[in-house]
This record gives sequence, structure tokens and C-alpha cells, in this order.
Amino acid sequence: MQSSNGRPRGDGGGPESAAEHHDGHAPALTEAAGAVRYDDPWYDALASGWGELGGAGVPAPVPVARSGRAEHEDAAAEVYLQVQRSAAFQEVRSRYRRFVVPACVVFFGWYVGYVVTATTAPGLMARPVAGAVNVAMLAGLGQFLTTFVLTWAYARHARLRRDRAALELRWDTQELTRGIRGGAS
Repeated sequence: MQSSNGRPRGDGGGPESAAEHHDGHAPALTEAAGAVRYDDPWYDALASGWGELGGAGVPAPVPVARSGRAEHEDAAAEVYLQVQRSAAFQEVRSRYRRFVVPACVVFFGWYVGYVVTATTAPGLMARPVAGAVNVAMLAGLGQFLTTFVLTWAYARHARLRRDRAALELRWDTQELTRGIRGGAS
């Protein structure tokens, strides 16, 4: 059996052992403990100089060849920056913030109020409401209810105020990047 990188895979014994001949190469030399072996999956990175130090204890620079693909990626990055600066994107972000910031402040205030009241006024929280149910139990259940209501309100707000505009932005962005890549998807 072979792994995805073409190297033999096995349990260490038998003809499928990684120490056996591999693609016509001699077996790995393992005289010294910690020596790099040819069947080591990190060998390629170490042999290429990646991660090794240069002359002054500084990592050696890795030469980067610019290809046509890299230039297309730079152009695509510019498209995304252009979309981020657009008025439509800023509007979607401001709609998001206008809902999320106040909702978080109110929910966090409600939670802190519950915790502070529970620690500073245990007599109030222990006051019975109906049978064994007291104020603390109702407030705790109110935390869960508030979470579900806030989740529903967020989903509704997103559906009604942001999703269509965000989808249009996404579509426009995909069209612009598709044009850069030459129609490929």
C-alpha cells in the first residue's frame, strides 16, 4: 500500500517498511540518533534550507518566484479591498453594528445585573414566587429566554436588513474576480 505522497506505508515490518528501498534509492542511514532520514516527511523542507539560520543567526531568506498566478492573486486582493471600501459594504457593516453593539450591551448588562443581584441580595433572589420557584430561578430561566429571543431577533434582522445586500456584494465580487482569472471559477 502507498501513501498519498507515493511512499510505501506499512507497520514497519515486511516489504512495505519505510526503511526498504524507495524509488531506487538506498535505505535511509540512521547511524546517529536524530539524523535526518530520507523517508522523513520533513526531509524536503529541511533539505531546501527552510527554517535554517543564515550567517548572522537570522533565518535565511527564501527566494520567491513571482508567477502569473501570484499576479492574479494580487489583482484579486485589490478587488476585495475595492469592495471593502465601497459604500454598499460600509452600509452592510454599519447595519450589522447598529444591531449587534446595542444587543450585546443590553444582554451583558442583564447578565451582570443578574450575577450582581444574586451575590449582593440573596434575600431578594430567595424570595418565593410560586411554590418552590423563587426569583433566582425565574431570572436564570430569563437568561435562557433572552438568549433565544436575541438569537431570533439577530436572524430576523440579518434576513431583513443585511442578507440581500451581502449577497449582491458577494455576487459582484465573484464577477470581478472571475474577470481577473479569465472566466475560470
